[in-house]
Amino acid sequence: MTYVALLRGINVGGKSTVSMAKLKECLESLGFDDVRTYINSGNAIFETEKTSGRALEATIEKKLKRVFGFPIKVIIRSRPEMQRIARSMPASWGSSRNHRNNVVFLSHVIDKKAILDSFEPKPFEQLSYAKGALFWSVPMKDITRSAMLKINRDPMYKEMTIRSPNTVRKILDLIQQ
Repeated sequence: MTYVALLRGINVGGKSTVSMAKLKECLESLGFDDVRTYINSGNAIFETEKTSGRALEATIEKKLKRVFGFPIKVIIRSRPEMQRIARSMPASWGSSRNHRNNVVFLSHVIDKKAILDSFEPKPFEQLSYAKGALFWSVPMKDITRSAMLKINRDPMYKEMTIRSPNTVRKILDLIQQ
């Protein structure tokens, strides 16, 4: 089975630095095959015979803490899960400079449609749910007034990781190779 490990909160503003080469080594040391990383935001594609995403998350998080010395939240998605999420993403995303569009990957702890009730998007924001992810869009002219920008104050923020639509599409391409 092919998976992607989405690391949360690394290589942002010079904090929680993780080398992609070292990340690749860590995953290979766990016995994963065909390990590839994509950009510095912490996306690693790999193959394994293991089938439990939750067990993979725990194993990888434990190894990363041992190697890098700080906890790193990992969200695992299988190839079919990534395909479903990418199909749910609006096709127009990524083609407009007038909007900020984000795919918010959810950990299993908070992955339920009822999570939408936790947010109060402003009328100019769009927020929708598909199993495993939220899709958030806001016009660039309104981004500083966005309700979603305040999410980092909520404890559930630590159970999410955000990727751009183009990154999601590229990960999907890599995971399907």
